Amino acid sequence: MKLGLVAGEASGDLIASLMLVGLRERWPDLQAFGMGGPDMDAVGFQSWWPSSKLGIFGYLEALMNLRELLRVRKQLGTRLIEARPAAFVGIDAPDFNFGLEKRLRDAGIKTVHFVCPSIWAWRAGRVETIKRSADHVLCLFPFEPELLHAHGIAATYVGHPLADKIPLEVDQAGARAALGLPADAEIVALLPGSRRSEIRYIAPTMLAAAALMQQQRPSLRFVLPAAPGMRALLAPLLTRHPELQLSVVDGRSHEVLAACDTTLVSSGTATLEAALFGRPMVVAYKVHPVVAWRLRGRNQLPWVALPNVLAREFLVPELLQEACTPEALAAAGLAWFDDPARRARVQAAFAAQHQTLRQDCAKRCADAIAQVVDDA
Repeated sequence: MKLGLVAGEASGDLIASLMLVGLRERWPDLQAFGMGGPDMDAVGFQSWWPSSKLGIFGYLEALMNLRELLRVRKQLGTRLIEARPAAFVGIDAPDFNFGLEKRLRDAGIKTVHFVCPSIWAWRAGRVETIKRSADHVLCLFPFEPELLHAHGIAATYVGHPLADKIPLEVDQAGARAALGLPADAEIVALLPGSRRSEIRYIAPTMLAAAALMQQQRPSLRFVLPAAPGMRALLAPLLTRHPELQLSVVDGRSHEVLAACDTTLVSSGTATLEAALFGRPMVVAYKVHPVVAWRLRGRNQLPWVALPNVLAREFLVPELLQEACTPEALAAAGLAWFDDPARRARVQAAFAAQHQTLRQDCAKRCADAIAQVVDDA
């Protein structure tokens, strides 16, 4: 059994690695190859190109590196057509994967896209692109298949692999011990993101907010999991706040979320991870002003963070673009420590979301992919 895969960014690498474990249970002799990251490589994936090719770019960076990205996609497509996998699975990275999927589909290779783009929020125009590119879409959230079926696109709700991996009961004490953090401290996790653009636009504000929080609550401790390759970009930012009681660790974001009491987190998959760990959060996001102007008015929902989208309410605060200031982040972060009833209500909602998304995703993915292959 041969499958081609492409995963973009750290979140896609993790999702794909969890899926691969389930696929190997169905097909022990599975050969999986294409573009992946360290989590995929650790479970036997053959990375022809590293997923870091896709993970470092924001919108403007992608435009500036468009020629390189198109070259890689062309070479990757040619090699996949030569390898003739039973199916190709594109994990997230829609701007890269949909064009690749269309080419492979036109060449007679079955295509599956894992993670439905946010057509329910601001990517409604992408429906026709999906229809041309993917034979089947694997959906993380229960409301997505119906939206795709209405447009004649085959889709299956598979749940979220992180909901299966993250335990329902988190060992906070064990995580703190593993990270060398004090057992009885009030700990805030800082998760500014894994892209270079996120470090540039979000990390300075988040670190300044942490400094304000510590001024008002000196007992606080902070911990920041640095994404691969990001520590060097963070270093000059950290020198601005020498007084900050901050531990920086390489990766280990799940241990950090297990260890903390609350988190300041950039919008994206990390917000869902924080919810699955039951951690109250403040969601932050900033982009280049040109990108913000381009996106303004496109969101069809009042929420951006995934836990809020799933709840259909503002369970947690979202501070975006101009609203994302150190003062606002600090105030919202400190508020979680002063309202136990609010914390309890939000954590109960997160626990319900965890149960909904806990669907044995790897097996469901394997079943859906097997059906696509069998229908070839």
